[in-house]
Amino acid sequence: MRGGGGVRQAWAMWNSNDRAVSRRALLGGAAMGAMGAGLWPAWAAHAGQAGHGPARRPVDEDSIDAVASGLDGELIELRRDIHRNPETAGQEQRTATVVAQRLQAAGLDVTTGVGGYGVVGVLTGAYCGRTVAYRADMDAVPPNAQIGGGTQPAHVCGHDIHTTVGVGVAQVLARLRHRLSGTVVLVFQPGEESLTGAAAMLADGVLARTRPTEIHALHCAPFPLGQFLVTPGFGLPGQDRGVVTLTGPEAMTRARQLATQIGALGTVQFPVTTQAREQLVVDVQTPHGPLATFVFMQAQAVEAEGGADVRVSYRCWPEDRYVEIREDIHGLALSVGQATVSFPNDPFPAMVCPEREGNALKRYLRRTRGHDSVRNLHAAIPFNGEDFVLFLDRIPGTFTFLGVRAPGTAIENSFPHFGAFNPDERAIGHGVRAMAGWLAERARG
Repeated sequence: MRGGGGVRQAWAMWNSNDRAVSRRALLGGAAMGAMGAGLWPAWAAHAGQAGHGPARRPVDEDSIDAVASGLDGELIELRRDIHRNPETAGQEQRTATVVAQRLQAAGLDVTTGVGGYGVVGVLTGAYCGRTVAYRADMDAVPPNAQIGGGTQPAHVCGHDIHTTVGVGVAQVLARLRHRLSGTVVLVFQPGEESLTGAAAMLADGVLARTRPTEIHALHCAPFPLGQFLVTPGFGLPGQDRGVVTLTGPEAMTRARQLATQIGALGTVQFPVTTQAREQLVVDVQTPHGPLATFVFMQAQAVEAEGGADVRVSYRCWPEDRYVEIREDIHGLALSVGQATVSFPNDPFPAMVCPEREGNALKRYLRRTRGHDSVRNLHAAIPFNGEDFVLFLDRIPGTFTFLGVRAPGTAIENSFPHFGAFNPDERAIGHGVRAMAGWLAERARG
């Protein structure tokens, strides 16, 4: 999950490719274009064509738990290995190799080098059914995006856990292949922190070749260990960026004044205290609460050749507020004189998760994991974005938050992007069991 900074490189890729994404046009610009054809192995054309005849003794929770129990220790060691060897966006070579080896050993058909260091594993069950996909991101957080972190890349967003859960799901379902209906596609994505990996994998034909009917994902979050927050109708905001250029007398003084005025358009601030972070956890679970609508605004005045600039970056919810906020910024810029406003690109899109699939997952998890282990997210988290939206813009699916907060620990230990991030590794087992069962059920149809 990407925090406030470092999105400029992603936008460069987003807007430099002549591709088209099947999404509503928010502000009328061109987005990404058709997926590249590429050469994929023969299994891609046949994904989902499993054996015929009715499934007998389908995969159930008891069988999943029996298999997963034998893998828990091994998966924790895998997570620790990935954690010790963090690789930032576009550099995930070692992680991709480790993932591919595990998938191959489990008997999946594996393709590497998809959209960079992306890995795709396909598991075809013994009986006919649907094709469903699961996505896990692999990259670590660079130092400049860590809150109180160090000077080196680090897995402080939980992608090491996401990757490990994906491998665990593959291993569990592979051992139950003789009872599995349909086909499960495991997508291990590079470059989420830079918001470039999903676009690259789509351009490389990851969905066009495997043709899943839906796609699912988990993300670590500061909720109690083993708790799941489903997101029907909600998700994460996108992001918009622009520059106001001021010329003429006292340009820098006017720029500082304008930055203050633009900053006042914001309705929420990043939680800088433990109490504020705890309140955020409450607010995102509150229907019609304080985060039902918001603007998270950042505006900075900087000197520029011949004058001064105000650099603007903001997230909002709902996303159609981008039009209104851009108009407000234009109006404020006119009030300070001799200023031009530039929004060179469309906003990076918000991730709004489908309600039908999200509610179906809630019912499934409450039935299999317990009613109290599942809650609803009722607001978007203002400070993060997700390029999983590009998958959801093409096919339906779910994006669910997995609680990784150990009992009695400070919230910073489970809050992504904090240098103190230290999730409870037992969350891996919760994620594997939940997602293996969910995918098996969805593939059965």
